[in-house]
Parts: sequence; structure tokens; C-alpha cells
Amino acid sequence: MRVLLVEDEVAIAEPLADALAREGFDVTWVATAAGALAAAEHDLVLLDLRLPDRDGYEVCRELRGRSSVPIIVISARGEEVDRVVGLELGADDYLVKPFGFRELLARINAVTRRTGVREPDATALRAGPLTVDVEARRVTLAGQDIELTAKEFDLLAALAARPGAVVSRQRLLDDVWDARHNLATKTIDVHVAALRRKLGDPGWIQTVRGVGFRLRGT
Repeated sequence: MRVLLVEDEVAIAEPLADALAREGFDVTWVATAAGALAAAEHDLVLLDLRLPDRDGYEVCRELRGRSSVPIIVISARGEEVDRVVGLELGADDYLVKPFGFRELLARINAVTRRTGVREPDATALRAGPLTVDVEARRVTLAGQDIELTAKEFDLLAALAARPGAVVSRQRLLDDVWDARHNLATKTIDVHVAALRRKLGDPGWIQTVRGVGFRLRGT
């Protein structure tokens, strides 16, 4: 599912986008009303109301006027009148900050059930011809099975959760290994090298020097 996140606070937007991506959502983040209105059609919009260039209520009204896309307002404005106005302007739900991530997922699931939007298949991560089936712990490339060790699979799944995005070495250590063990980052390099060999093309996993790695998106 393609989610448009409209939020100008970096401290909120970045971790929220990362968390949604780990759940299988394809997230586009914009920080302005202009960015939201210029964005391509998405399956769901998460809309903050306090934007630097225009009021979020106006964005909600314009989006609803041209599309039936589900809109969930996420705002620090928690008064009853704020919620009523948001819903009357076309929002499908209204969530007051601060909120728990699991509650947001529940709201997304409820809205998508009501509107008929397909929920993301969190067990299947795809990047072009590469498919990582998390539930079955199976990897296929152009329909051919790729045999991986447990850690190789976990590493590939962590990268495939956000194809094309850079994942830091520390995030990979946290997600794939127990960071409390203070493993050397060389451990990641060894597993990345093995994955590149098994995928048959070193370009599948790209190194971003001083930061981490990214999986080719197509």
C-alpha cells in the first residue's frame, strides 16, 4: 500500500516513515501542503494539520474534493471541535498526537477495510524480480529460489523492507543481530558479500560509504 505522509516535523516523520516501511508500506514523505497536493495518487494519506505553508484543513478539503483516497488526520489539535471539523471536511479518521504506533496501524486497518483499499502483504517484500517472503522465509529471484543462511535472510529482509533507501549499519546491527553483543560492523560486510554472490549481481546491494547499504529498487 502506498502511503503519503504529510508531516513537517522531522523528528516525527522519519521514525514514523521507517516504522511503516518495516510493516510493508511504501511511504512517501512530504513536509508541506504544496508537496501533498502535488504528490501522485496514493492509497492512503496521513495528514498533519500544522503545515508551514497552508493549513492542513485546506489540504484535506482539496484532497477530498478531487479524490476518494482515505485520509487519516494526525494532529496535536485534540479538541472536539478540531476533530469534528476534520471529519466534516472529509477525513476518514482523526488521531491525536502523541499516539502509539500500534494504534495507528489499527486505525489504518479499520479505514482500509471500510474503504475497500487492499492492506499491505507484510509477508512479501519485493524489489523488481526479487521477492522476499518473510513468513515462508523464502527468497526468489526471477522465479528461481535462492538458498540463504538464517542471518543472510534476515539481512536481506531488512534491506528489502525499504528497497532503494539507505539502511545504516547500526540499524542493521540492531535489526538483524543483537547489538548488545557489540559485534564488529565487519560482520555485516561478510554477510553482504555472501548475499551479493548468491544473488549473482553485486549491484543488488549497494554500499553507501560511511552510512550503510541499500537494496536496488528495481
